[in-house]
Amino acid sequence: MCLTTLVTQQAPDFTANAVLPDNTIAPITLSSFQGKYVILFFYPLDFTFVCPSEILAFNRKVSEFKAKNCEIIGVSVDSRFTHLAWKNTPIENGGIGQVQYPLVEDLNKEIAKAYGILLGGSVALRGLFLIDPTGKVRHCVINDLPLGRNVDEALRMVDAVQFSDTHGEVCPANWKQGEDAMKPTAEGVASYLAKHAK
Repeated sequence: MCLTTLVTQQAPDFTANAVLPDNTIAPITLSSFQGKYVILFFYPLDFTFVCPSEILAFNRKVSEFKAKNCEIIGVSVDSRFTHLAWKNTPIENGGIGQVQYPLVEDLNKEIAKAYGILLGGSVALRGLFLIDPTGKVRHCVINDLPLGRNVDEALRMVDAVQFSDTHGEVCPANWKQGEDAMKPTAEGVASYLAKHAK
């Protein structure tokens, strides 16, 4: 299997049925979110083990993402009806409760294929794609099935992309909101490294 990078490219658009935060079912189109940042994340299957920990971790941070003009969208190869059943199952019984972002169905696996993360023709790897307001993929991370993602890192990357877009500076290793960044010149890098050499 060969995974191709989408970073710097337009995110593959799709229209698919989703369970919305109020538990209604309706089609959503990715390109309708242009003007906002989007965290589009794939997970293997509903009613499994690592997946609910990630889904609930994203849900706990929904308001922080929204405050950054960023929407969260989850996708798996399950049906919208399975998504809804999982939402309607209490957390203590292995469900996810009332998650406040859309869960998209990808029964034909076309979305996972378009993003290059379909594993063995069956389920999606844990792919996460940060899409900017123009629809361009700016960051992605892909984990193997047993490895849960870091939601705080996803928030940090939203901050970094927004900072770079706004200020024209670049974000060094481990950069966090409020810290110094670098001017993208030899002098700027040298100045930053001299100031932070420890």
